[in-house]
Amino acid sequence: MTNALSDTAVLLAILGLGFVTLATRAFFLMPRRELPLPGWSRRAMKYAPLAALVAVALPEVLMVQGQLLTDLRNARLWAAVASLAWYAVRRGMLGPIVIGTAVYLPLKLGLGW
Repeated sequence: MTNALSDTAVLLAILGLGFVTLATRAFFLMPRRELPLPGWSRRAMKYAPLAALVAVALPEVLMVQGQLLTDLRNARLWAAVASLAWYAVRRGMLGPIVIGTAVYLPLKLGLGW
């Protein structure tokens, strides 16, 4: 016995989710004047992109298949360390990407880490 939804139910679900997404994203564009934010909130918003990047990238670097690293033979870890070191010495965006890739590829493809 299958429990499949009808085509109409699927279409209504897609339209409903699209409407909810549109409404929540457009909420900040609808007011005619800027919504006032408290000072603490404005200061915190400066760090939101960095916090989001760390929340996405750190588990990817420090975990393998849902488990914390137990071995230092991990190409992602050393690529991240090299990228951070490069960024600490010479600020910029392209350098850490190139250095991280230059460290990651030989370790992953060459040594099989």
